[in-house]
Amino acid sequence: MTGDPARPLPVPLTLLTGFLGAGKTTLLNRLLKDPALAGTLVLINEFGEIGLDHLMIEGVEENMILLESGCLCCTIRDDLIVTLEDLLRRRDNGRIAAFSRLVIETTGLADPAPILNVLINHPYLAMRFRLDGVVTLVDAVNGMATLDAHEEARRQVVAADRLVLTKTELAAPEAVAALRERLDGLNPGIAILAPDAPANDLIGAGLYDLAQQPQALRHWLAEDVLPGGHHHHGHHHSDHHHHGHDHAHGQDPHDVNRHDASIRAFALTADQPVARTTFDLFWTLLRSIHGPRLLRLKGLVDIAGEPGRPLLVHAVQQILHPPIQLEAWPDADHRSRLVLIVKDIEEDTVRKLWAAFLGQVSEATDQERHARV
Repeated sequence: MTGDPARPLPVPLTLLTGFLGAGKTTLLNRLLKDPALAGTLVLINEFGEIGLDHLMIEGVEENMILLESGCLCCTIRDDLIVTLEDLLRRRDNGRIAAFSRLVIETTGLADPAPILNVLINHPYLAMRFRLDGVVTLVDAVNGMATLDAHEEARRQVVAADRLVLTKTELAAPEAVAALRERLDGLNPGIAILAPDAPANDLIGAGLYDLAQQPQALRHWLAEDVLPGGHHHHGHHHSDHHHHGHDHAHGQDPHDVNRHDASIRAFALTADQPVARTTFDLFWTLLRSIHGPRLLRLKGLVDIAGEPGRPLLVHAVQQILHPPIQLEAWPDADHRSRLVLIVKDIEEDTVRKLWAAFLGQVSEATDQERHARV
């Protein structure tokens, strides 16, 4: 990445999240010993009256910042902004070492979206930090029950760019397999890694990094793992809603589905180029109508007037990352492809809206017209 020589390059920032007891501190201890994370500064948030977690971090106290106790997702967002601005000021003035990466470890109760909102939409912080990805830990022993009981845990999984499945040695193999299937249903195509995975497998999952890696970008888009794969072409299929949850190993399908059935993933496509204003208006209206029920959007848009240079787009909940225009398509498929993960929104509702913006008539509307005739 090149830029103004008078302006420092943005510092990559990794958000480490996961529910209580998932093993974030253990993973962080190991990763900070990896040469790939040399020069990393860690910001730890805790929930409770007395901060304790930082005492468990081994040997890196000089690179550790403890944020005031409280929930990072809500009560101390202003403190987060002040802390990050102060870190940058001290870094620029030489009062602390020029850290090359920042890791924010959130409380297990945190929904990542409000934190991402600060990092992406704050004018100064968005200029000085580059979001490198969200790493979410899931405990194999308690993961199913946690996902059942806590909406925040499901949102952490959906927001993840990498999932780390911990404590698998303590869980029955069939339980681990069922949990993997459920995680893949919540976040189709997500990389699910072991806690001993190299640091390089966990970092570098942000939009900027993906723009440089066509193979990784194709895997990230994950359209081919959705029901119907590359055969969507904008049509609606009524059997897309459950995404394999009914087949969880050794589970009563209703036990898993009762919590996840309202979350569904599907792909929208367009064979013809899309005007940039059309995509912007589609996203704006979708967000204004459905708000927090939009969990994730990611994709490539073939922008009219920019042949061969698709727009790489990514949103978590209502927070759209600044899109990146690629210099080339990552594969031979040059259609616009948007993958959405939504909650309590009918797939056909979004398809009709997309078709309307494209000036098309949806399959469902055709069927209704024929029925009237």
